[in-house]
Amino acid sequence: MATAATTFAASKPVSRTDSACETLWRSAHLVGACGSGMKALAELLVAQGWEITGSDHNATQAVVAELAGRGLRIHAGHQPRFLPEETDVLVYSPAVGTDNPERQQAVRLGIPQMSYSQMLGHLMRDREGVCIAGTHGKSTTTAMTGWILTAAGLAPSVVIGAEVRNIGASAWSGDGPHFVVESCEFQKSFLDLAPQHAVILGIEPDHFDCYPHFDEMIAAFAEFARRVPRCGRLLIKGGCEASRAACVAAAAPVETFAIQAAGSQTAADWQAADLRRTDVGTRFRIFHGGDFFAEIALAIPGVHNVVNALAASALAWWSGAEIAAIREALREFPGIARRFEPVGTWRGALLIDDYAHHPTAVGAALETARERFAGRRIWCVFQPHQVSRTEALFADFTRSLAKADQVLIVPVFAARERVDREPAETSRRLAAQVNAEGGQARFAQSLDQACATLEDELRPGDVLITMGAGDIGKVHYALTRSIPANHPPRRASGALHLAEDRRSGAALHHSPKF
Repeated sequence: MATAATTFAASKPVSRTDSACETLWRSAHLVGACGSGMKALAELLVAQGWEITGSDHNATQAVVAELAGRGLRIHAGHQPRFLPEETDVLVYSPAVGTDNPERQQAVRLGIPQMSYSQMLGHLMRDREGVCIAGTHGKSTTTAMTGWILTAAGLAPSVVIGAEVRNIGASAWSGDGPHFVVESCEFQKSFLDLAPQHAVILGIEPDHFDCYPHFDEMIAAFAEFARRVPRCGRLLIKGGCEASRAACVAAAAPVETFAIQAAGSQTAADWQAADLRRTDVGTRFRIFHGGDFFAEIALAIPGVHNVVNALAASALAWWSGAEIAAIREALREFPGIARRFEPVGTWRGALLIDDYAHHPTAVGAALETARERFAGRRIWCVFQPHQVSRTEALFADFTRSLAKADQVLIVPVFAARERVDREPAETSRRLAAQVNAEGGQARFAQSLDQACATLEDELRPGDVLITMGAGDIGKVHYALTRSIPANHPPRRASGALHLAEDRRSGAALHHSPKF
């Protein structure tokens, strides 16, 4: 995927509101730079020739060193002195408040500030925005869409909330007209974007700290849908009543997408049919308006990824990609990090890491595991994300987790919440309820305790899936460190084997250059 970086002229803005000067920015300081979206933004800006500095209180020495290798000067913690006085604009993540010392320093220095989503909107204003929204599948669908358009020679710029496997990048820059962006509903941030084409992959209750009532969430998506112009296109998930309600007042033409249901009298505009499982993924056919469009072979598993690929195909087609390019690009799409990602084996047990933190995503991941590894024992180590989400969707989590043979539930990762004892108590109750529903679940007081249980009970042939949006991925690395210390050298052959570098795989022939 050959790309060319967009260039920016150098100048210092003279006021916060001078839009002419904004187009000349070429340096930015990112506060909260290690978050997935912010890191992707940093990668994009570096590729476009910007000078990037930043900070994050979660930045470890390893993370700082890794980002330095990508041309990013990131500091651990937050201090006024971390903000260079010559910076053109400060960009902050949604988790960073006005009391941040670097944001306060920016006020003193007269440096303009933008939120992450506002900066994306700023970069999108002279491009054709392709925006991927919805409760599930945003990252994968965004990556697929960007991957297709790049393979098709359309040279888009792309920002994803996760890294594409094999190439180790979550953003790249091209000089084509399209700007493909993962568009999140949290704090209504997607309303800062200007989509030409957009998809709503489905709407389910979530982000209860922003949307206490589901109607409020649907209303936010309705605002997003109205941002697609009459000359654009809007794609929504067929059969999702919330998505349909959100698009009632949309100006753009609306099309639907869905997997063809046996015996259904309602046909979506874009349909996936004849699904057949392969050794690595799924083969299926796409129909558009009832006519055959393409046969697709995905190298990543799961029915949910068929849905994602269907949406990405429609977006890419509207954006100018040829059918052959869509078919070939999806055949080679490697998937993204932490989405049913194989990360190694240990004593004959397969290790998989997944970002799932909503009941629907948890259920989809476990169903995929059951389908692909029939007859094998499925372990799930789950770290709930936010007490508010876990409590609101408690019954749904119970049903989803019961799909595993063995479940370990660690305390809730209470992101953006002020809590005391609730993280442990909520997880303990969730484990008890899974058992009451006929499942096999236990509460683990910590990641260390979960690892100890796994060392004792994981057997050859088992499949272990770690799930969550927090730091649950540390389980694999914790096992790696602890096993050599707990077993004699003669048993080294049973040690956990992880790739030294998840980016070490050879890039595909059309991979973006950074």
